[in-house]
Amino acid sequence: MFEHYDIQKMPGHWLLARMGKRVLRPGGRELTMKIIDALDINADDSVVEFAPGIGSTAQLIFARKPQHYTGIDQNEEAVNHLASLTNNHRYNFINKNITNSGLPGLCASVVLGEAVLTMQTEERKEQIISEACRLLQRGGRYAIHEIALRPDDIQNGMKNEIQQKLSEKIHVNARPLTTHEWTLMLNKCGFRIIKILTNPMHLLKLSRMIRDEGFMRAAGIAFRIATTPHAFKRVKGMRNVFDTYEHYMTAISIIAIKE
Repeated sequence: MFEHYDIQKMPGHWLLARMGKRVLRPGGRELTMKIIDALDINADDSVVEFAPGIGSTAQLIFARKPQHYTGIDQNEEAVNHLASLTNNHRYNFINKNITNSGLPGLCASVVLGEAVLTMQTEERKEQIISEACRLLQRGGRYAIHEIALRPDDIQNGMKNEIQQKLSEKIHVNARPLTTHEWTLMLNKCGFRIIKILTNPMHLLKLSRMIRDEGFMRAAGIAFRIATTPHAFKRVKGMRNVFDTYEHYMTAISIIAIKE
């Protein structure tokens, strides 16, 4: 996938996908599995997933056999790939912006978005969360999986420094919030928090990669990165940022209910 992209310019998550990484969420497969369990997706649910990417989480959702599933992604190549993952006519993917999906209101009992909000401005974050609220039926469940800064009273100077370094290395406009700020934003958009889950921000650590991908696939990813000079330089830069600010960052999931 995505062969025509320039390694030096592409967003960090697509670079990792090109190197063969399937699990691209901040808290890894472990946190995603906890999210799926907390949402308790079942055969009565209609699920909407924001930006499913290469489909790792989508396949976990399919295993729960919801009544309907819709994945919304603005990357056309990603959508074409995602469509090949299932032949269930009740599961579909649409190539749209997640704030302008065209889906009717109150059409979902579950909305899930992973690694979607961190890279957005505050205004855009609120637009996406509000769209989740519009799509959900009353009492519907919403889950996010993002990067959180810590502690809640982190100094603005450090917060700005981390955001700047992340943006430079990942090539997206990374704007993580503290746990308190994430919860306030969800409350503001009409949600009641029911559970907060965290996991270390170890996306590029070898031990996490082996747990997420399996030993052989992790070895293959490491080999492709090591033998692709521009990729090696970029991944090393991302890893250095994660290591430098590890004390101030964590992966977070918040499960909320539409009031």
